[in-house]
Amino acid sequence: MSEKNQTNNSSVVSLTVGILSLFIPFIGIILGIIGIVFSRKSVKQINQTNENGRGLATAGLICSIVGIIMQILLVLGYVALVPVSSYITN
Repeated sequence: MSEKNQTNNSSVVSLTVGILSLFIPFIGIILGIIGIVFSRKSVKQINQTNENGRGLATAGLICSIVGIIMQILLVLGYVALVPVSSYITN
């Protein structure tokens, strides 16, 4: 009988939180940071326990980084747009 390696749970959490960081405004920055932490944690666990899920951890890391960048651009756009809109209305 062959033994199946299980998928690392932290890598699944990393991917899930990374995807959520792409779509949830303003909270996405926090979710992206959490995704990066879980991704790094899962890679360390995978190296120690020889579990599956390295690709999920990598995808979670990429989604988290992209999510953080998108959220920062969203916040910067919001900060830049508010003074312009108040100037136009006055």
